[in-house]
Amino acid sequence: MLTSDIKSRFPILNQEVNGHPLVYLDSAATSQKPDTVIETISRYYEHDNSNVHRGVHTLGNRATDEYEGARQKVADFIHAASVQEVVFSRGTTTSINMVAQSYGRANVSEGDEIVITYMEHHSNIIPWQQLANATGAVLKYIDLEEDGTLSLDKVRETVTDKTKIVSVMYVSNVLGTMNPVKEIGAIAHEHGAVMVVDAAQAAPHVKVDVQDLDCDFLAFSGHKMCGPTGIGVLYGKKELLEGMEPVEFGGEMIDFVNLYDSTWKELPWKFEGGTPIIAGAIGLGAAIDFLQEIGLDEIERHEHRLAAYAMDRMKEIEGLTIYGPADPARRAGLVTFNLDEVHPHDVATVLDMNGIAVRAGHHCAQPLMKWLGATATARASFYLYNTEEDIDRLVDGLRTAKEYFSDVI
Repeated sequence: MLTSDIKSRFPILNQEVNGHPLVYLDSAATSQKPDTVIETISRYYEHDNSNVHRGVHTLGNRATDEYEGARQKVADFIHAASVQEVVFSRGTTTSINMVAQSYGRANVSEGDEIVITYMEHHSNIIPWQQLANATGAVLKYIDLEEDGTLSLDKVRETVTDKTKIVSVMYVSNVLGTMNPVKEIGAIAHEHGAVMVVDAAQAAPHVKVDVQDLDCDFLAFSGHKMCGPTGIGVLYGKKELLEGMEPVEFGGEMIDFVNLYDSTWKELPWKFEGGTPIIAGAIGLGAAIDFLQEIGLDEIERHEHRLAAYAMDRMKEIEGLTIYGPADPARRAGLVTFNLDEVHPHDVATVLDMNGIAVRAGHHCAQPLMKWLGATATARASFYLYNTEEDIDRLVDGLRTAKEYFSDVI
């Protein structure tokens, strides 16, 4: 079991908020950063700061080696067949938009189908809405089971020979549901469709093997997995990426520029126009080193224990509703909930007054909120630096909120 010593590796957690020791339970929004990631980024700016792939001087060569070394770390982390299948982006949102705008525009036509689910984050809904509107394709949704899980039977009912793209999140940022993306991808492939996986909530917490999943595209962000903001990854099968056109044009991604036409570099650089996110990529590489030092299997076990403990403790509070699978083994390390007759923003405010940071709102998942019959919810999300004591503090804070608003009401 992970120990509380890990928390000491995260400088930001060593502080008080509103007179209380900070309990950070919002890692699904963004994770905190360990000392080694902060030091790696600082060292780059202090010693190696230079543009990459362009100069022949020492700083340029060092920066290029670190940047491309980070790409190799990502490829190894997700078990890509080649570094050419790893494209750096600004984050999950950008990566999914790249697939929709490049692959989608070239391969989806009027009457074709794009299939997603009601639980998707807005970043895995809006790009497909825009693609459907631009091409005349039909956007279809796989309905959810009562507990917020996906039935493969319903997947088979929804995906047809007209389906060109199936895009599903690996782990729900609201329900915590861990989706069977490998099996969904197999169904998509049976009908000749490509499988896109939103792994923003998976890559920080579980081992991701793109070859085992046999997904065609996969996207995730660095800032949710102990890395810096502004850096993400698009994985794509090499043959698919080779057939796609870039969506940004300019320096760095070109092979040769004539007056009236240009040619592109080989993979993956044809998708990385302009000065790339150098420090971000290097920081992401350091985050991957840190996570692998701890061990993804151990992180996953730790979070399952915390989720089970949190659900047991939170059930002690009368009038508290927990959303998502009841079985902790079927969910990731987060609990989304509402307290009867208390708005989640008010709950979050009381918790913040006690030094506890949780998320409240629609979580960029308004279609799911409508499906749940809620306008908003509160969410506590756990990571490797959280402990059972943090959850005890959360439960105490929820009791305080309930008592306070019971008196007000």
